Amino acid sequence: MAFAAELPLLATAFLILFARIGAVLMLLPVFSEEAVPGQVRLLLAVGMTAALFGLLRRAVTPLAAQADVALLGTVLAELLTGLAFGMLVRIFFQAAAMAGSLVSLQIGLTTALVWDPSVNGQAPVLAKWFAVAAALLCFAFNVHHLWISAIVGSYQLFPAGSVPNAADWASLASATAGKATLLAVSLAAPFMIYGMVFSVAVGFASRLAPQIQIFFIVQPLNLLLGLSLLAVTAGAMLSLFADRFAEWLSGGWVHV
Repeated sequence: MAFAAELPLLATAFLILFARIGAVLMLLPVFSEEAVPGQVRLLLAVGMTAALFGLLRRAVTPLAAQADVALLGTVLAELLTGLAFGMLVRIFFQAAAMAGSLVSLQIGLTTALVWDPSVNGQAPVLAKWFAVAAALLCFAFNVHHLWISAIVGSYQLFPAGSVPNAADWASLASATAGKATLLAVSLAAPFMIYGMVFSVAVGFASRLAPQIQIFFIVQPLNLLLGLSLLAVTAGAMLSLFADRFAEWLSGGWVHV
């Protein structure tokens, strides 16, 4: 009988918890892809909420007894917090795609485009490849476990029911974007150096033989050398990304 009496309160607490966790999962890498059906994402969000309910129920149960208007405000606040936190993770994860775009630019593959639902448009094929490979490597290295840990930790930084300061979130998003851009440039650094050296060499060659269209002659060579360099460095680049992503999820996102 005691459980039956508490059931409405527990159901409301579950709803509050689901608002944040579900919003985060809607924006997390892999889970937010259009290839994942909406029903599957909903079931994953419900399952994740049920799995974490025992751990986080004390953080949300006191809010479940609020009046209707206050309860609605709490749910909306949790939705906004979940969306904001999920967007932070998504921004940092885009470092892999940015690195792929920089690599494409240096080796002459910018015109090889594929449809990318995440940007609702076309993206360089290597950007899409890096994003997919990074997601697979994160699962292989169990980095996705840190996604769950970060969700749990968010309740300590941003207590349930409270709306974080918009200026703080904007500053955090800006710093995260800057750190993601720096990581992307670091990952693509070998190709940027290669691109500069190759361009200088082509420039000297064109000055030595101005009558010859050097660019069209050496472009296949540029592509061949670039793909060869990618074959050598791709593993190290993706491993470095997974390490930095894990470091950021372990608490670095708070201090960016």
